[in-house]
Amino acid sequence: MNSTCPFFVIGKTVCLSPVRIPFYFSLHQNIFDDIPDTYVALGAPVLAFWLMSLMFYCLDISGWRWLEKYRIHESEEVKSKNLATLWEVARAVIFQNVMQTLIGFAWLAEPPVISVARCQSEMEGLGRTLVLVVRGLFGEETGMKILEQWGPGMTHWLYWWGIPAAQIFFAMFTVDTWQYFIHRLMHTNQYLYRKVHSVHHKLYVPYALGALYNHPFEALLMDTLGIIIAEQVTHLSIRQAIFFLVYGTCKGVDDHCGYNLPFDPFQLISGSNSDYHDIHHQAVGIKSNFSQPYFIHWDILLGTRMTREDIQKRGQKVKTT
Repeated sequence: MNSTCPFFVIGKTVCLSPVRIPFYFSLHQNIFDDIPDTYVALGAPVLAFWLMSLMFYCLDISGWRWLEKYRIHESEEVKSKNLATLWEVARAVIFQNVMQTLIGFAWLAEPPVISVARCQSEMEGLGRTLVLVVRGLFGEETGMKILEQWGPGMTHWLYWWGIPAAQIFFAMFTVDTWQYFIHRLMHTNQYLYRKVHSVHHKLYVPYALGALYNHPFEALLMDTLGIIIAEQVTHLSIRQAIFFLVYGTCKGVDDHCGYNLPFDPFQLISGSNSDYHDIHHQAVGIKSNFSQPYFIHWDILLGTRMTREDIQKRGQKVKTT
C-alpha cells in the first residue's frame, strides 16, 4: 500500500489510493464537446453503417480483379438472383434508421455526471463487495492476506477492465440468444416467414447495404427490442452502449458483405462471418445457421450449424444415390 492507505481493509470499509484513470476513459461529460453522448449513441451506429456499406459498395463496383477470388458469389449473381433492387433496399434501410433513432430518443436516459469522486465512491463499494467475496471463499485469515496484497489491484482491474468487458460480452450473448430464437421462429413459423422474414431473404446473394433490409416488424422485434433487452440486463453505461452499438452494426454489415476476406478482422474474430451467414441465405442452408451476429454457439448446441464441408458431403451423397 502507500502512506495514504496503510491497509486495504479498515473496519467495515476499504481504503484505496487516488483513482488512476485508464487511457480509454475520459472525465469529460461528453466524448465530443457540445454533443451529448446520448446523441452519439444514436448517430454513431447509423454513420458506421453507411460508411462501411459505402466502402463495400466501392469494392463491388471497383472492377479490381484481385478481389474476385474473395467474392463468395459472382458479381452478376447480385442482379440476376436478388428480388429487391438497390433502391428498395436503401429505402427500407433509411426507414429503419429513422424508426430506431426515434425509439432511441425515447428510450435513452441522460447519463449520470462523470467525476473522479463518483468513480472513487463506486470503486470503494466494489472493494467492500470484494472483501465479502474473498473472505467467504478463502476464510478470514487467508482472505485477509490475499486482500492486503492484491485487494487494491483487483479492485482497480475489476472496476476499469473486468466488469466492463464482462458486461459487453454478456450483452453480446443476450443479443445472440434473443436473435437466434426469434430468427429460428421466423423460419419455422410459415406465417411469420411468408409475411415478415421473407423480405430479408429477397437477397439471395447478400451484400453490405442489405444487412438492415428487413420488414419493419422484424427490425423492431429482432434488432431494436433485442438491443434494449441487452442494455437493460447488463446495465451498460452510455459509452459502453456506443461501443456495443457501433461494433454490432459493423459486424452485421460485414456478415452480409459478400466477401470472404482473409485480412478482415470481423471475419477472424468469430465463426459467425460472411461465409457462414451466406450459407443461410442459400436454399440448402435456409433452415440452418440462425446464429447472428456475434457467435455460433446456439447453432452448435442445438444442431443447426451447417458448414461448406457439410454442403459438399450432402452433394456427394446425392451423386452416389
